[in-house]
Amino acid sequence: MSVSEQQLTGRLYGVGLGPGDPSLMTVRAVEVIAEADVIAYHSARHGRSIARSIAAKHLRADHIEEALIYPVTTESTDHPGGYRGALDEFYETAAARLAVHLDAGRTVAVISEGDPLFYGSYQHMHKRLAHRYPTEVIPGVTSISAAAARLGKPLAEADEVLTILPGTLPEEELTARLTSTDTAVVMKLGRTFPTVRRAMERAGRLPEAHYVERATMSGERTERLADIDAETVPYFSVSVVPSRIADLPPAGTTTGTATTAGTTTADKPSDAGETESPHPGEVVVVGTGPAGPLWLTPESRGALTAAEDLVGYTTYLDRVPLRPGQRRHASDNKVESERAELALDLARRGRRVAVVSGGDPGVFAMATAVLEVACQDPYRAIPVRVLPGVTAANAAAARAGAPLGHDYAVISLSDRLKPWEVIAERLHAAAGADLVLALYNPGSRSRTWQVGKTRELLLEHRAPDTPVILARDIGGPEESVRTVRLADLDPTQVDMRTLLIIGSSQTQAVRRDNGTEVVWTPRRYPEG
Repeated sequence: MSVSEQQLTGRLYGVGLGPGDPSLMTVRAVEVIAEADVIAYHSARHGRSIARSIAAKHLRADHIEEALIYPVTTESTDHPGGYRGALDEFYETAAARLAVHLDAGRTVAVISEGDPLFYGSYQHMHKRLAHRYPTEVIPGVTSISAAAARLGKPLAEADEVLTILPGTLPEEELTARLTSTDTAVVMKLGRTFPTVRRAMERAGRLPEAHYVERATMSGERTERLADIDAETVPYFSVSVVPSRIADLPPAGTTTGTATTAGTTTADKPSDAGETESPHPGEVVVVGTGPAGPLWLTPESRGALTAAEDLVGYTTYLDRVPLRPGQRRHASDNKVESERAELALDLARRGRRVAVVSGGDPGVFAMATAVLEVACQDPYRAIPVRVLPGVTAANAAAARAGAPLGHDYAVISLSDRLKPWEVIAERLHAAAGADLVLALYNPGSRSRTWQVGKTRELLLEHRAPDTPVILARDIGGPEESVRTVRLADLDPTQVDMRTLLIIGSSQTQAVRRDNGTEVVWTPRRYPEG
């Protein structure tokens, strides 16, 4: 734009007015309104604009007012483009109206409650006009900040993650997001309130959730979300799940035996002063996947966040971020029954306990150990849930291609809990049935011969060139995936962090044009 064009055109302002109380307008917002020739604001068809009411005492008689009235709000429309088409047409028309003033050299201030670029109506004018005219956006205090201030509760502290969600999301999506985040604010309630409440309840966040209506405005209301009648909820209301850390005692103090810092304890906690609770807690067995947080499901992430105690093998506990107020009970990998008993004892005292397991807890992992103990006295009444995780076989298969695309068997080569004769019999049976095999726990420092014996056994049933995938440390810093022929499988290249996938007679290993090799098993099996 040339200097002469800049002199001929006006300037566009997007002005945030804050959450409703006129005294929360910024000094800059007041200045811009005073300087503007045109004041524009959005409203529903009733013509009452919240933004105008906030800024009313700063408007002058000589201000040109442009009321941008929505053709629809929540009702249906006969517009050929539907609801979205009706709004898009309205925004185009509204932008054209403002462009007339800007082309005439007038300064236009589009005022909006809250912040102009946070779920604000102004942003639709901004993306249609800001590239054509000099533009400045004046930020405002959002309804989120106002709601937290009115509740007197911090939104997030330390490493907590705040998630902002529109209540218009599908219930399943809301539930997943609420489950996996630390703190949350749900906007745009009104008619979405029943969905939001159900999502809060399904995510286990309803006891923590607060309701704020018209924060800083006349008619303000704050209550527990669980106590709200859905018929009374207006659009200008939010739900807040505030910081959990903020509710903890000050650093350095204790509550029972739990410290406010993330700590690691021995196998048995110091239970002095703790007795069985009339309201037992819960044990959730959580699968963390094969590696770090990218492999966690939202449900598992939420369970780890909500837990008061974490119990698990040290390596798996180290994958879970330290959280103030949580107790961590780390132990060796060979004391599964003791870990299960510890977790159930803690839950019997009223604690929320997460037993941390690698991969999927139901696949050669902690779910069996916990349920075995939970079915004995005195733990039969303790609630136990098992949350699935990405198991190593699925993770390795995805890295290699699709070797598990047809029927397959999962077998552990560890003879610590079953004799080798049983393992060999199962290998013969699965190989004889021409199943793809996913082999867990193939070797360790003390077990170095099983892979060689497995290779010999499988060569009785499989061709020497059968593809074998060696997947090591999937998702971790030392990840490697290699494919070799069954006849060339070297036991010295296999350790406890390796998973083996042995192809069937139909499994293909193909090098593609880009140089990558993919392994896949057809879903169709030849007849006869």
